[in-house]
Amino acid sequence: MPIIKSAKKRVKTASKAATRNSKTKRTLKTALKSFHAAVTGKTKDAGDKHAKAQSAIDKTLKKGLVHKNKASRMKKQAAAKAKAAGVKPVAKVKTAAPAKKAAPKAAAKPVVKKAVVKKAPAKKPVAKKK
Repeated sequence: MPIIKSAKKRVKTASKAATRNSKTKRTLKTALKSFHAAVTGKTKDAGDKHAKAQSAIDKTLKKGLVHKNKASRMKKQAAAKAKAAGVKPVAKVKTAAPAKKAAPKAAAKPVVKKAVVKKAPAKKPVAKKK
């Protein structure tokens, strides 16, 4: 067990990260196994399983748990299996963005400031010598 305070903190944070990473990897493995089972069984939801598997691969890639080339290879292999089994990809349904509330009229008009033109300072009359 570490003695230094910062080392104790690193042990805690490292264990939290390890737990989080293992959960993400487990999710990936589960998604790939369920996709493989769906493809071999040729169930109707194989397209959905394919989409979930690709999503899980993307998440692990984004979190840095899998190298980008490995993620690419996994996605390619999954797509090849799906194509060989005759699984059609599920089209992602785009949901409309929630409508924004109308702003009050005072805030609706943008405030436009007029450009201020600086004038040259006025010349002072020179006093005449006598």
